[in-house]
Amino acid sequence: MEPIALSAALASFTDQWSPRIVTTVNDYDVRVAKVEGEHLWHTHDHTDEFFLVLDGELHIALRESAGSGERTVVLPKGSVFTVPRGTEHKPYAPVPSEILVLEPTGTLTVGDQHGEIPAHVDATTGHTLN
Repeated sequence: MEPIALSAALASFTDQWSPRIVTTVNDYDVRVAKVEGEHLWHTHDHTDEFFLVLDGELHIALRESAGSGERTVVLPKGSVFTVPRGTEHKPYAPVPSEILVLEPTGTLTVGDQHGEIPAHVDATTGHTLN
């Protein structure tokens, strides 16, 4: 029940694509992560996924409805974007970046549907902040 400085939370770890839970709001985790390079294509069947770019830049490739192809949204520092539930997406950070993600507690970082998980991506429901 104490304030948490996001800068201190982010300074407490170095792992990429390995979010830390900074607080909870109702049944949602507020997670921060350091990211660089590609994540993986995945889908969250039952929840939207909210992104806020704290530093750097995040690209999110989207495969929306059948037949509409792919598009990529670019989120510079300070931008927010929500990936709708059921939308296949792949985050990518072209430079070292820091993000905040809001998801229901227990949501896997690799979603409900995904391919092979690369070694640099942590398949987790979020780690406790030290």
